[in-house]
Amino acid sequence: MLSTLAGAATRRPLTVICLWVVFLLLGFGLGTGVFGKLSDDVPDVPGTESDLADDYLSGISSTGESVTAVVAGESVSDAVLRAEVERTVAEVREIAGVAAVPDPYGTPGLVARDGQALVIPVTFEGGLSDDAEEEATDAAVARVQRIDAPDVHVSGGELLGRQLGERAQEDVKNAELISLPVVLALLLVVFGGLRAAALPLVIAVSGIAGAFLALFTFSQVTDISVYAIQVTTMLGLGLAVDYALLMLVRFREERRHTEDVVEAVHRTVAAAGRTVLFSGLTVAVSLTGLLVFPSVFLRSMGLAVAAVVVIDMLAAVTLLPALLTRFGGRITPSRAKDRGEEGRLFARLARFATRRRIAVLVTVVPALLVLALPVTGMRIAIGDARQLPSSTEARQLYDTVGAHFPPGTGVSPVTVVLKPGTDPATADRIRALSPTAESRELPGGHTVLELQPPGSVDGKAATDLVERIRDVRGDDPVEVTGVAARLVDFRAMLGERAPWAALTVLAGIFVLLFAFTGSVLIPLRTIATTLLSLGAALGVVVWVFQDGHLAGLLGAEGLGALSLTAPPLIVAIAFGLAMDYELFILARMREARQRSGDDQEAVVTGLRRSGRVVTCAALLLAVVFGAFMTGGFSPILQIGLGLTLAVLIDATVVRMLLVPATMALLGRRAWWAPKPLRRAHERFGVREEGTARESVTTSA
Repeated sequence: MLSTLAGAATRRPLTVICLWVVFLLLGFGLGTGVFGKLSDDVPDVPGTESDLADDYLSGISSTGESVTAVVAGESVSDAVLRAEVERTVAEVREIAGVAAVPDPYGTPGLVARDGQALVIPVTFEGGLSDDAEEEATDAAVARVQRIDAPDVHVSGGELLGRQLGERAQEDVKNAELISLPVVLALLLVVFGGLRAAALPLVIAVSGIAGAFLALFTFSQVTDISVYAIQVTTMLGLGLAVDYALLMLVRFREERRHTEDVVEAVHRTVAAAGRTVLFSGLTVAVSLTGLLVFPSVFLRSMGLAVAAVVVIDMLAAVTLLPALLTRFGGRITPSRAKDRGEEGRLFARLARFATRRRIAVLVTVVPALLVLALPVTGMRIAIGDARQLPSSTEARQLYDTVGAHFPPGTGVSPVTVVLKPGTDPATADRIRALSPTAESRELPGGHTVLELQPPGSVDGKAATDLVERIRDVRGDDPVEVTGVAARLVDFRAMLGERAPWAALTVLAGIFVLLFAFTGSVLIPLRTIATTLLSLGAALGVVVWVFQDGHLAGLLGAEGLGALSLTAPPLIVAIAFGLAMDYELFILARMREARQRSGDDQEAVVTGLRRSGRVVTCAALLLAVVFGAFMTGGFSPILQIGLGLTLAVLIDATVVRMLLVPATMALLGRRAWWAPKPLRRAHERFGVREEGTARESVTTSA
């Protein structure tokens, strides 16, 4: 397959480039439409009790979405302000599509006790088309914002999704403006020339376009989280640079041995292209674990990110070879170095780790386990507006309400649907769980109870209330829904499906690594060391964002729990990225072993030839992830920090110390496989082709 792609790219380079230009136009044209389709609602799990009950209530409700406005900054009893608020309420009620706007002065709880703020809820009619709802929302918001007061904030409902989408678009643009110049500067240092340094950025732009287009495609059939755009874009950008870096390093080395640019391109694709192919496949396989979960959010994220990875991989083995065919003759070949000078630092590290393998293991492994300890106390939550940057409208509304109203104001109740046949005694026991329980009758003999939990919408008190209701109901036909119930069901789903997701990913990774190496023990060793680095990174994220240590340095605060989106995505993506570096190193170790037959020296040579590119790739990814962390969304900060730490720990401590130490400990047995599997690998396994010269010096 790779030879076919390389042949097409070198025979028809202009055609390949033109096809990618069309793809870029689609990505930055049609694909950017995804910013108008983002949702902030991610914890729904189809088929769960909370989801079914919510669908029932939505089906019988005559009202639709709602937005909330808060007016503050001066005494709301002021005659002029009161007259303007009452006039605004009357005018908003007349807007087509608006179902209800209560009088804040005549409705208990809507005016703050300190008299310095009031809340105006606006509810829209149910069954409106998307255009009609958007038009009604815009008209209502525009009218409310004309109130002459120091602080007027409006958010919620469909408006919140739009506000977050606009902020996400701005954050992506800012991250690109920050990361691309820094990446270019680092690539100039690596390659020493603008032509070679610019080509990875071309592939990176393709990755960004691919992210937009993939998300837009998935948005046509499912909800896309507002956080998906940053995650897919930063991963698409980072991996594109990584793959292009690997290919270009190999191309410059091949150019040192041949004047024929086309021949150098073919050799590059045949050698480094195979590593890129397997790297992309391992990342994609890692993300398939998300497909095991019934959550629409996790499945759509897994598919979207996997699609972006495949696009990056295809760009590296088609677009980049076409560009090299046209412009590669102007790229300076890499300079030959003496064997003793090439990768000297990494060779020293490898020799140290192989000679002191026991000391390395008893030092590094406990240190990583200590960093991973906070994971044992990890909690996840849906979160509230504190996860948003302070400059967002939703956060400002949240802070204003929090400053003037009692704690718990605006917290969604736990909703209980009592179906016909429910024992009245059971209903009474459920009512007794909350002193503020409210009841209303529905058609068909259904009764709805709303119990106001103390504390936050998804705090321990709220989730404990859900659990108590479900214990009390026994076998009666009672269903519980609401934000807290959705969180309880989401956690249960994670606990039930996580083992199957892990088994799926580990089995897929094992098969791919066996196909790449022909060994049974190397995949097991790789999985173990990768889990160590992943656990350490996730432990630090818990310590920072859940417990609040040093969170202020990142512009965040301790929230008592991680966003429910963060841990699954950190685990899936970081595991795949770690496989990238493992394959880079194993490719060189195997190549050296096949030439020399010396297992220990092959470990040193593999690190010597791959250490530089692994370090550069990790640094470039860290720059990209760091740039996306400037947006201030707490879930993105959590994911960005987790991925950055996982990449840096894996590329340094694990790959430079643990890998050579464990490989030296295993010795020749590292490449062992049972005879039936060895025969299968000899027949079906993958072999990286390319130059077998002793003088090969590239870092791949």
